[in-house]
Amino acid sequence: MPCTVLRKKRLLPIPGKVLAAMGQQVGAMDVVAQTELPGKVFSVNVANRLAVGPEEIKNFMVKNEGDAVKKGEIIAENKPFLKWFKTSIESPVEGTVESVSPVTGQVLLREPPKVLPIKSYVKGSIVEVVPEFGVTVEAEGTFIQGIFGVGGETNGEIAVAVSSPDEELTAEALSEGHRGKIVVGGKHAGLATIKRAVELGVNAIVVGGIHDRDLRQLLGYDIGVAVTGTEKIGLTLIVTEGFGMIPMAEYTFKLLSSRNGEHASVSGATQIRAGVMRPEIIVPGYPKNVSECKKDQGRGWIEPGDPIRIIREPHFGVIGTVKSLPPELTVIGSESHARVLEVSLEGGEVIVVPRANIEVLEK
Repeated sequence: MPCTVLRKKRLLPIPGKVLAAMGQQVGAMDVVAQTELPGKVFSVNVANRLAVGPEEIKNFMVKNEGDAVKKGEIIAENKPFLKWFKTSIESPVEGTVESVSPVTGQVLLREPPKVLPIKSYVKGSIVEVVPEFGVTVEAEGTFIQGIFGVGGETNGEIAVAVSSPDEELTAEALSEGHRGKIVVGGKHAGLATIKRAVELGVNAIVVGGIHDRDLRQLLGYDIGVAVTGTEKIGLTLIVTEGFGMIPMAEYTFKLLSSRNGEHASVSGATQIRAGVMRPEIIVPGYPKNVSECKKDQGRGWIEPGDPIRIIREPHFGVIGTVKSLPPELTVIGSESHARVLEVSLEGGEVIVVPRANIEVLEK
């Protein structure tokens, strides 16, 4: 979509503090809410190490519940008549004394809490505040969804590194000038290209396709049906078409090229099962020759003339236009009866495709 109105919920996993106010303008990197995640707990068996009963350990504690301790600091010790029989117990971590149990003889130490900030992710305005949890950010801008992605949220300036959507993004096409940027390629990015991008500090790569073997080598394992987006591979990777050498849809490439040099927010998070999520590229603000963003969510049906993408073989990734919508059921390749549509391709060819095998592209 060249320009639409987007709303992004930015919520904490546990209660915390909201740092942004209703109506406030925020940047993509602004922290809008934060909370403290409790530190790890470590157990020390004081009774066992001092050879005393559990009910006696409070008599030997140097540090009490709630006291701060440093790593290596003494938390408990005995006081024998002969000093060489003395036993001292040091803290294995820095933190606080969580509890001293006269039942188990255990002392629990907790590391300092970790601050978890939630950033705005997109440049926009706060239109909703959820007390203690977060906000909803509204932004107007270009919105593009991919088919598959890995890596989390990031942002940077869009840098188109190829001249056409069917040109492969090579390692040689990348340079120091791409550090911190969202690099847009064409039909494919190989493992060497992705590794080169990581070395250069590229924030994200957006291409038409990748090979599954390259993804397996990059991650070190096969992607299952779980949600992606938490991978630590050094960048975010977004595929707009599918697996293999598939040219990026010309419309998508032109749209990204029209925002070349502008700041964008991207996320590789993908979930194919219930609660579908797709990787996305968001460029805030109006594109050239656009004065108003589309606020409706589409009409919800297909009409002749609509641009569509075929999402199943044997025409996977092909872009076309709806020519007609025959009302009768038609026998398809699987020998089942389904509703179909006629699609006009760029070269003038007309093909018949099941309606379930297409997705409508925004005009």
